[in-house]
Amino acid sequence: MKSPLLSLPGAVPGEGPDEGVAAHYGDLFREQRALADGTGFVDLSHRGVVTVSGADRLSWLHLLITQHVSELPPGQATEALILSAHGHIEHALYLVDDGETTWAHVEPDSQGDLIAYLESMKFFYRVDLADRTDDYAVVHLPAGSITEAPEDTVVRETPYGRDLFLPRARLTDFAEASGAAIGVLAYEALRVEAHRPRVGLETDHRTIPHELGWIGSAVHLQKGCYRGQETVARVQNLGKPPRRLVFLHLDGSEVTLPSHGAPIRLASEGEEGRQLGFITSSARHHELGPIALALVKRNVPVDAELIADSTAAAQETVVEP
Repeated sequence: MKSPLLSLPGAVPGEGPDEGVAAHYGDLFREQRALADGTGFVDLSHRGVVTVSGADRLSWLHLLITQHVSELPPGQATEALILSAHGHIEHALYLVDDGETTWAHVEPDSQGDLIAYLESMKFFYRVDLADRTDDYAVVHLPAGSITEAPEDTVVRETPYGRDLFLPRARLTDFAEASGAAIGVLAYEALRVEAHRPRVGLETDHRTIPHELGWIGSAVHLQKGCYRGQETVARVQNLGKPPRRLVFLHLDGSEVTLPSHGAPIRLASEGEEGRQLGFITSSARHHELGPIALALVKRNVPVDAELIADSTAAAQETVVEP
């Protein structure tokens, strides 16, 4: 899904999972500062949009996802995961209900697999599923923004800002009326700063929610009856996750950032040492400099100096060992 906003002056296309929208519009740090100050908007129109309607939508979703949504009030934002039978993360859903329909945005190009799974679980429930990605674009307004959402737009309001489910045909008109466009690299830098995990970057085929700090925000511990719940309960009550998310301050003298998957080792062991984890996301922050998130083995000392490839990295704890 290629955004029409890539035609705006200075737009540089995104890459990887953010292909289809602008990485930036010519000035990455100015865009980050604007976003942190609550101005501008971010084009996230490459993300998938899924809706669930019908009388049983919330009670049915409650049985399938990690979040407690059976009595979700209209307009209240939440997030949830779908796990495998072994408790591994497959999807993250960013949800809001408008009183008649539950709306979710998900990772780009993941909506097909998500809907296929949900369709297989409909049984006799009164629910209707739809892929609305062709019809609706996700736009992010940062916290503090005074930009008004267009009338009749579904809005998902969070501490980080508002996600609008905007009719795709109105995306260009919205951009013209809403101030400076901000690229997804600025949005990602603030996500990394806030330690917010993202499926496909912070996750691999064996990631469980405890490793990323998703307990509480996306996983409700007082409910059961969803696939993978046994793993969540077992780790919560009897053990510790095998890995943990950390935040890294990277050596600012390096020209390039370590890429996704770059190995993490103890600095004392050098580049030939044992791999203890990997970089999940990295970014250049307008105040903090080069930063990253990484997934490391739980027993890595919290005060250990690390290296990512050859880049020195000082860690901050996100998930306690």
